[in-house]
Amino acid sequence: MKPLKKEWVVLLVMAMLLSFGIAPLASAAEKEAPVSPAPGKEAPTSSAPGKETPLTSAAEKEAPMSSGTTYVLLYIDKPDAFLNGKQVKLDAPATILKDKTFVPAKFLGDAFGMKVEWNDKTRQIEMVTPSHNITIDIDNKSVWINGYWMKFDDVAAIVNGRLMIKLTWLADYMGAKYTYNNELRRVEVLHVKTPTGIFDPNRGNSNPVAKFTFAQPSYKIGEPVKYVDLSYDPDAEGIARYEWTGKQEAFFTPGTYPITLTVTDIHGNKSETYTRNLVITNETYLSAIEYPIFMKPVGSFIKTDWSMLWGAFWELPQLPKTVSEDRSRKLLVSDSPETFTERGVLYQDEVEGKGRLYADHINGTKEKLSMAILAKNLTDKPVTIKTTNKGEVWPSVYANLIGSEATVDFLMNDQINETMTIPAHQTFIYKQMPDFYPDQGVNLFYDVETDGKVQFSFVADREISQNSQTLPLLPFEGHVRGSFPVSEMTWQIDASSFTKPSRLLIGDGITDPFQPGYDPMRKMEVKNDGNYGVVYKIHADKPRKMAVMILPKGGVYKGPFKINGDIRLAPASGVMTAFDGMQILAKTTGKEDSLDIEFSPPAGSALPFELIFYPLDERAAE
Repeated sequence: MKPLKKEWVVLLVMAMLLSFGIAPLASAAEKEAPVSPAPGKEAPTSSAPGKETPLTSAAEKEAPMSSGTTYVLLYIDKPDAFLNGKQVKLDAPATILKDKTFVPAKFLGDAFGMKVEWNDKTRQIEMVTPSHNITIDIDNKSVWINGYWMKFDDVAAIVNGRLMIKLTWLADYMGAKYTYNNELRRVEVLHVKTPTGIFDPNRGNSNPVAKFTFAQPSYKIGEPVKYVDLSYDPDAEGIARYEWTGKQEAFFTPGTYPITLTVTDIHGNKSETYTRNLVITNETYLSAIEYPIFMKPVGSFIKTDWSMLWGAFWELPQLPKTVSEDRSRKLLVSDSPETFTERGVLYQDEVEGKGRLYADHINGTKEKLSMAILAKNLTDKPVTIKTTNKGEVWPSVYANLIGSEATVDFLMNDQINETMTIPAHQTFIYKQMPDFYPDQGVNLFYDVETDGKVQFSFVADREISQNSQTLPLLPFEGHVRGSFPVSEMTWQIDASSFTKPSRLLIGDGITDPFQPGYDPMRKMEVKNDGNYGVVYKIHADKPRKMAVMILPKGGVYKGPFKINGDIRLAPASGVMTAFDGMQILAKTTGKEDSLDIEFSPPAGSALPFELIFYPLDERAAE
C-alpha cells in the first residue's frame, strides 16, 4: 500500500478504537458503544466529571516488559466472538458491506490495547502514534493525519450506530494478521504488540520503573494503608522523585480506588505510570473523626468544621474534678486601663510575704514610654524582696504573641534567686521594661517574697524614677484590676477509667468560677474574669490510654501548656479558633504513673477553652 493509505488506515483504526460512545475504552467483553450523536441530538448521559468515586472494578495496570499474541475469532453477522479463547458477546458483530468485511472498532481496539482520546469540546477523536498525529471528525466524516485532510468512508462505516472498520487495514496498520474462512464465515485475527523498551541508546540510560504494592489485600474503612515501594532504576542510579495520585493515609468510603505512581531518576528520566487498585471493604476500623485522633502524633492539628464540632465535641460530658486553691500567694493583676492613653499609675497595692505581680498593658499614647514596677518599703526597717520566678516578653504589637510568650517564660520556671533590699520608707525601681512605642504592649509575671510590707506600683512614664509613683492614678476602664487571694489551683481528676470522650471547661466562670478579689484603688469587690495570672495544675493518677486535645470555644487562642514537664505550644505557630480545629497536646499509653498539665490563661486569648480527653485503645499508633 501507498504511505497515504497507511496513514488512512491508522486514522481509521483510531476511529474504530473509540466506539463513538466517547467514553474510555472498556473491557473487551463490553458491548460496542454507539456513535455519539451530532450536536443538537440527544446524547447519552454519564456521571458528573471530577467527582471522587471509587471504582467498582478495575485491572491493575503496569507497562508490560514483554508481550504476547492476542487471538480473536469473529463470525459474520453473529454476536458471538472469542478473545483469547474466552467467549464474549458483541453488540456490533462483524459484517460484509459491498463485498468487504468490516469488523467492530471498539472491540478490536480494546483487544489490541489501542488508545484514543475523545475531546468533548470539539467532538473529535484525537490520537497520537509514534509517527502520526491523527484527528477524526465524526460529524463531518473527516480525518486529519499530521495536518493533511482525507475522508474515511472507503475504510470505515457506521452500522446501526456503531463504528466498523475494514478488515484489510488490519495487517498493514495495526500489525495484525488475519484469515477469512468463507465456509465458516469466520475471521481469525492474530495481533502481537511489540513492547516498548526503556533503554535509550542515544542517552545511554534507562527510564526508571515504578512499582508498589500494599501490605495486605484489602483494608477496612479508616484503616491506615501501608504502601510498599518496589520501584527501581535499571541503571542503579536511584529514584529522585515520586509522584503519587490517589494515595491517602486511609479511606472512609468502601470501594475500589486506583492508586498511581510515577518515578523520576536523577537524570530526569520518568517512568511509565504504574497503577494498582486498592480495595476498601464495608467494615469500619476507624471513623473519619477518630482517625486523626488515634493516628496523628502529639502536636498535630485536627481540622474541624461546624458539623463535626456540633456532632462530636460541642457538649461532651464533664470529667469530674476535685479543686483545691492555694491562698499562700497574693495575686496583683494590673490590666485596667489595659490600653493607657496617658502617663500615670496603672495599679497599686501592698504585698507582705508571697506575691505574684501580673501586668498586661498597651501603649495607647502617641509617644514612646517606659513601664516599670516601683517597690516602696512601708516599714521602719529594711525589707528584702526575693524574686523566685518570672515571665517576660519584649514589647510587641501582637497581643496574642506577648501573652503566649510571657506565659511560656513563666511556665519554664527557671529558678532564679534575685534579691533587692530597700531601706525603710524608700522607693526603688523593682523592674523596668524596655521602652515601648505606640500600640506596643507588654505582659509580665513576677513571683516575689518579701520579709516586710511593700507597696508595688505599676507605672507608665517618659522617664522612670522613684517619683513616678506620685503620678495620678489612671481610671478603671473595664478590664481586670485588683488583688486576689488565689494565685494557683489544683484540679485532681480521675482519668483512669472513663470510656467516652470527656472534657474540662476552663474559663467559663461557671464550672470554672472566676476568683473574687478587691481593688483598693476603687475600694470595691472585683472578680478576676478569665483568672489571668492564676496557674492551673491538673493532676491525674494512673491515666488510661488517651489523647488530650485543646478546643478553643471563646475565640482566638494562643498559649503554652506544660505537660509532665514539657512545654507544648498551642498552636505551634499562629493562632487557633474552634473553627480552625483542635490540637493534640498529649497522648498517654496507659502505663504512666501520672499525668500533670500546667498552664495559665494567656493574655490576649479569648476564653473559655476545653481540654478534651479522648479514650484510645490498641488501634492507636504508638
